[in-house]
Amino acid sequence: MSYYTPPGGLPAQSELLTDRAIVTEAYTVIPKGVLRDIVTSRLPGFTRTRSWILARPIAGFATTFAQLIVEIEPGGGAEHPESEPGVEGVVFVTAGELTLDVDGERDVLGPGGYAYLAAGAPWSIANEGDAPTSFHWIRKAYEPVEGIPAPTSFVTSDADVARQPMPDTAGAWATTRFVDPDDLAHDMHVNIVTFQPGGSIPFAETHVMEHGLFVLEGKGVYRLNGDWVEVEAGDFMWLRAFCPQACYAGGPGPFRYLLYKDVNRQVRLTGADIRNASRWG
Repeated sequence: MSYYTPPGGLPAQSELLTDRAIVTEAYTVIPKGVLRDIVTSRLPGFTRTRSWILARPIAGFATTFAQLIVEIEPGGGAEHPESEPGVEGVVFVTAGELTLDVDGERDVLGPGGYAYLAAGAPWSIANEGDAPTSFHWIRKAYEPVEGIPAPTSFVTSDADVARQPMPDTAGAWATTRFVDPDDLAHDMHVNIVTFQPGGSIPFAETHVMEHGLFVLEGKGVYRLNGDWVEVEAGDFMWLRAFCPQACYAGGPGPFRYLLYKDVNRQVRLTGADIRNASRWG
């Protein structure tokens, strides 16, 4: 298994201004060619670190999560990465080694390493290796439910969780689920979806869940709203609620992506901000 990691840098002055970036009211595609040095951000409380911020809440679009690619040089890290109380997170490592301390337990995560970080849990990260480490950090404000205990932090990896084939697909479409879908304590899932060559989602999913999809490996063709969009390893797709979506794997190898979605909570009506509810892509 391979996991695309942005190399940064800048394009040569001789290159043409051509790329595949798309921004609409229903979806956004940020291709890997956009992830250059000039669009990185430094993060307060971090040392020897830069990040690409792929998604943040935007009124009238997707509002439930933020997603970053974080790159830490050797010797860098953060004692208190999460500055907002009540925010949970997931870390997924794509390159190098990340030392994670959470709830007093220390783990070293290599490529494919995965950690769920419960809201309010004390945690820190460091790069104690001799090469840069890169990881995705997905953040969401946790929505507690009376009578359901909040989830606790845990560490696992892509290699340690079996893929679950979707029904009637003979394994052409499978999902690596790091959390039990029936566990109502969790209000977000961050999974890995894998399509074998020729595998597909053969209908236009149209649902309330927002998505962040980062292509880890391979290439495919996605149907987004009314458009067919080619994507490959390193591309990020950001989908608002109810954006129709389908896809098929278009390359000679597996097509895999890291997928965020908000789940398992009732729709809030009282006190909700519905000023932009009539905006559709």
